[in-house]
Amino acid sequence: MRDQLLAIGVVAAALFVAVMMNLLAPGADKSPEPEAAIAVKTMLVKSADLAVRVESQGVAKARTKTSLVSEVSGAVLRVSDNFVVGGTFQAGDMLMALDPTDYEVALQRAEARLMSVKAAMEFERARSVQAAKEWAMTGRPQSEAPLLALRRPYLLEAEANLLQAQSEVRQAKIKLEKTVIKAPYAGMVANKLADVGQFVTAGTRVGEAFAIDYVEVRLPLTERDLSMMGSLLSQNLTDKTVLLSGAVDGINTSWQATIVRSEGVVSELNRAQYLVARLADPYGLKVDQGNKSVPLRVGTFVKASIEGKVLKDVFQIPRSALLEGSRVGLIDSEQLLKIVSVTVAHADDQYYYLSNGLTEGMEIVISALGTPIEGLKLRVRNDLTAGTQP
Repeated sequence: MRDQLLAIGVVAAALFVAVMMNLLAPGADKSPEPEAAIAVKTMLVKSADLAVRVESQGVAKARTKTSLVSEVSGAVLRVSDNFVVGGTFQAGDMLMALDPTDYEVALQRAEARLMSVKAAMEFERARSVQAAKEWAMTGRPQSEAPLLALRRPYLLEAEANLLQAQSEVRQAKIKLEKTVIKAPYAGMVANKLADVGQFVTAGTRVGEAFAIDYVEVRLPLTERDLSMMGSLLSQNLTDKTVLLSGAVDGINTSWQATIVRSEGVVSELNRAQYLVARLADPYGLKVDQGNKSVPLRVGTFVKASIEGKVLKDVFQIPRSALLEGSRVGLIDSEQLLKIVSVTVAHADDQYYYLSNGLTEGMEIVISALGTPIEGLKLRVRNDLTAGTQP
């Protein structure tokens, strides 16, 4: 029993010593935890003037399309080598010639009748002169002579017959000229509907053509687009340039056009207003063969960049720098995030342009922040060059 008590006493003493050693042991020194900071990229902003470009799109269309119609009847005798689909011609060029025989005969008949009427006219004039002489032999003034005595009505009838005969000759000549179908303007053949040997009647469509002296592109503009151009009523639209771009035969190219007019109405379908851009000589027919450019064919879809107004003293920032609600993040001297509201004056695919909210030399955050919180600790991860833009 005594041995048992002794053993229990030894164990209790050992536990007591262990507990006291643990309580009296000096505590370990703790190193301070580093304050969390988000790594970001920044830039210094600088104001500058911006020449705005307004973007739009449209389809190149010919200024004039025409159905070529025969005004007389006859068999087709000749067809121009250029009267094929895609063939080009100048104003006044012969496209097609019909058999003129019937109209040549009609002209001869009209000229023969004119000669006969002229003879009758001369004969009646002689009779009128003779009648005036006979009346003078009476000793009475000519003003008292009856109209029939001077053969005045017969002379007027002869003059009317002469005028009618002259008109018939003129009409016969016009119809004879119409047997040659000529180009009304410089253009291109879009469709060929008649050929050699075919008989056509007056009113028959023989082809379709369109003008190629210039093409026009209707460009829709929204209210926001128009605000970037200023009032269309107070400016000379012919001073506005537009850069057209598109793909032709797989080649991306561009053309310099000009704004020629505003259509002056608001579309009921999309509430847009339309400006019309014009490009002269779209097929490059008037330039040297060695300097020919890629043609802008009728029907080509193009994008347009229109010269707008100039924005004064705006700040250009990347799209990633703008936070929700038109705000940007600044970094202060203590490397803390400060959020300010800004005014977006313009935007494109890469940048926002701010007119209010920033001052020259401010350092803004251009990295994505996720959920930005005012006072967030930041750590800059880029080398800044003062006064530069990205």
